[in-house]
Amino acid sequence: MRVLVLGGYGTFGGRLIRLLADESRLTLICAGRTLERAQSFAKEAAGEADVLPARIDRNDDLCAALTEWEPGLIVDATGPFQVYGDAPYRVVEAAIAAGIDYVDLADGAEFVAGIAGFDTAAKDKDVTVISGASTFPALSFAVIRDLTRGWQRVEGVEMGLSPSPKAGLGRNVIEAILSYAGKPVPFLEGGTVKTAPALVDSRRHVIAPPGIEPLTPLRFSLIDIPDQTLMPEQFSDLQKLWPGVATRPQILLRGLNCLGRLVQWGVMRSLSPFAGLSFWAMNQVPFGAHRGGMFVRVEGLDETGQSRVREWHMMAEGDDGPDIPTIAVAAQVRRQLAGEELPTGARPATEDFSLGDYEQVFATKQITARIRDTPPENASLYKKMLNSAWPDTPEPIRALHTDTDGRVVRGEARVDRGRNPLAKLVGAIIGFPKAGEAVPVEVRFTHRDGGELWQRSFDGRPFESFQKEGTGSFQHLLSERFGPLEFALALILKDDKLWLKTMGWRAFGIPMPRFLAPSGDAYEHVVDGRFNFHVKIRHWMTGLIVRYRGWLA
Repeated sequence: MRVLVLGGYGTFGGRLIRLLADESRLTLICAGRTLERAQSFAKEAAGEADVLPARIDRNDDLCAALTEWEPGLIVDATGPFQVYGDAPYRVVEAAIAAGIDYVDLADGAEFVAGIAGFDTAAKDKDVTVISGASTFPALSFAVIRDLTRGWQRVEGVEMGLSPSPKAGLGRNVIEAILSYAGKPVPFLEGGTVKTAPALVDSRRHVIAPPGIEPLTPLRFSLIDIPDQTLMPEQFSDLQKLWPGVATRPQILLRGLNCLGRLVQWGVMRSLSPFAGLSFWAMNQVPFGAHRGGMFVRVEGLDETGQSRVREWHMMAEGDDGPDIPTIAVAAQVRRQLAGEELPTGARPATEDFSLGDYEQVFATKQITARIRDTPPENASLYKKMLNSAWPDTPEPIRALHTDTDGRVVRGEARVDRGRNPLAKLVGAIIGFPKAGEAVPVEVRFTHRDGGELWQRSFDGRPFESFQKEGTGSFQHLLSERFGPLEFALALILKDDKLWLKTMGWRAFGIPMPRFLAPSGDAYEHVVDGRFNFHVKIRHWMTGLIVRYRGWLA
């Protein structure tokens, strides 16, 4: 099978070729406007598949190129699809005229929605034409179908994407985003289509797959994608729909929000002239963890008619995230190699791909996706927080955090205290225990105000905190309050331990900078079948404040 990849050495075209390079039955034609770059990439990406370089410009005579290379499938990975000019479908038209299957990675709302206009022509030529086989709408629709299988109604969808700051987005991607920044784009609220300025209207969310270290709370800004047009057509009961993107470092998004206002107010017609500067800036300040994520939140009536909320959270570590927009096309190629007959006609990629297509590739990479479901009303706090990761939690830890109301557990601990005078003062204010060996420990759990009061006693000295589900900027995080101090903790399952990592904090209700927060290690683990705890709290100004570790039964 011969696959022609337009934009073959670009950000996503190149990743698609690498995803398919292990397939010996493929000939991958890496096409672009510069033959030297195509030759260099083809040599680098060669594997079991043959990778051939070609100079093909989508604006040139495509009929001659298709006759020369004779592909069985054309993949358009060029873009930006939002600014394709007066003849946006020239590749589609050339593919249909030549009787060649076509698929693209488009995320332009008008472009993807308009592909249905070629349905009759594609069927007459017995070819398959699919547009939008990318994160939106292919993956987003696959996730929603999986989350709402059997539901009576889908009433609300909210979703967001946050790429890694080190993902190396191509200039075409940036130009596509800037082309509509500040311009009115649709969203749904109360069943009514409304508009708001793209990349100006913003909301805060946390991407947090259960049991995985989340991203910090992020500002997401409204984007224009095919889903705003396609979802209301597929889900007739949809009352709200809002998609957003959160670039990092967030200061770049804040800057884009401000520039978008200039377009909104009519000061500028478009931010497209800033594409080069934005591309340079994003590559100069790639600050932040090399990980990206995505969330999809759905609301509706389940198969029993009960109101339900389900969320899908995905985290991609390192350099694996930018592979995600290419997974659907790779799945289609492998299906065709296996002899599967694809339905002919032209359509958006809303039903051609399943979540399973993505999960097969996720399993081979550092990509984790998990569901947050509505927990039972009587579920314990930690069972709610860990959600779908609860069954993966070691049994002694689950046992301690189950049926907690009124429970008293006892054990012993070793306690170390910092010697710095300021560390002693902080420890005294919060009530941390005194230093000692084999210190008797008792913990009483009491349900209160939707959370759990932990009343600890170290050798008779009381020390308590209040834990509950976080809200607002602490969404999907465990909130633990010690007097006037409140900490947002991520529950992370790693190395057979349940880690509690500080993601943010407040003093007297005021958000505080992360660098001023205490640090250290806090985790629960199992030793010889018994629940053990380890808590170490320090601060760069004071050194060690307290460390206590021991067991409870």
